[in-house]
Amino acid sequence: ETLVATQGGNQKIEDPLIIRPTSEVLFCDHYAKIVSSYRDLPKKYNQWCSVVRWEKTTRPFLRGSEFLWQEGHTIHETEVEARTHALDMLKVYENMGKELLAIPFLTGTKTEKEKFAGAEQTFTIEALMPDGKALQCGTTHYFGDGFARVFNIQFQDRNNTLQYVHQTSFGVSTRLIGSVIMAHGDDNGLSLPPRLAPVQVIIVPIQQNKPGIMPKALELVSRLKAIGVRVKIDDSDKSPGWKFSEHEMKGIPLRLEIGPRDLKAEVLSGSIRHSHEKISFADKDLEEVVPALLEKIHEDMYQKKLTDLLNHTIEVRSIEELEDALNNKLAYAKMMWSGDQEDLDVIKEKYQATARALPFNQTPFAKKCLISGKPAKYVVIIARAY
Repeated sequence: ETLVATQGGNQKIEDPLIIRPTSEVLFCDHYAKIVSSYRDLPKKYNQWCSVVRWEKTTRPFLRGSEFLWQEGHTIHETEVEARTHALDMLKVYENMGKELLAIPFLTGTKTEKEKFAGAEQTFTIEALMPDGKALQCGTTHYFGDGFARVFNIQFQDRNNTLQYVHQTSFGVSTRLIGSVIMAHGDDNGLSLPPRLAPVQVIIVPIQQNKPGIMPKALELVSRLKAIGVRVKIDDSDKSPGWKFSEHEMKGIPLRLEIGPRDLKAEVLSGSIRHSHEKISFADKDLEEVVPALLEKIHEDMYQKKLTDLLNHTIEVRSIEELEDALNNKLAYAKMMWSGDQEDLDVIKEKYQATARALPFNQTPFAKKCLISGKPAKYVVIIARAY
């Protein structure tokens, strides 16, 4: 997947340059210069940068030739410490999905073929999209001391013996934006979780030229900002219907309307974006109702996706059930696997589906591999993927 620069201007480059696809090599070069003792460890770095991949087929927000991402790189004194850190970061990503994106992830270990090049073990978070395809949203890696040996990253341990460091890396990218668009969006546009949304509440004045409407709308904005709500007012000259559609398309979680009748009755009405539920409450309760609504919206969005994930993760015990899960139920197929890559190659060739993860803490539910009939060693999740 690397992009190699072989010419600059009109001149051939004698020593071709690989445009950064990821930063392990750069950090290894750095580590070798700064580490000499166990007292120097651990070293933990985080950065945002652009990387380049020579992708054959690109898709907006999902797979680009160049994309912005967050990547972390660490080195540790022991294998246990490094492995623990890689799993801790996976948990950070999993929690981010729940607390920020309102998306539950399948978590687990990648198979030998699917793991990151150079890694001893790769851990993954995978989101199930409405069309039944998996979207790999982030990974963490334990490298052992393989890179350290190549780059001679050594330190003097507590017994004055030279040892190689144990290394990890982890990252997520702007692909997370794509996951939110697909997971929560509908035919009307975006639907953003409140904790993520740049604007949580849009206020739409109705008949805004009538006396008292705009002052009340501006008062609502001021009151909501005072309690930390991200709010805007649409006082453009567009019709209310146009404004409703516009802000629904943008995915703003909560719309509030204030018109002459509302003003007279001292009530506020509106709509919840993700459920299209109509709401109405007393003006005086604004500071209490809106934060509670935003929390409920986020929790409802997460629970809906969690229910979808649980209902669309199906144990399969036959080829017919595997085909049904992939083709008709648009689901993750959970099957027993022998551990031989050739069995998974059969699935990829016949169904264009791959092993997404060996999920954590799984109980075997059959004794034989679904594909080969060999003794089963692992529970594996199979799905088509982006």
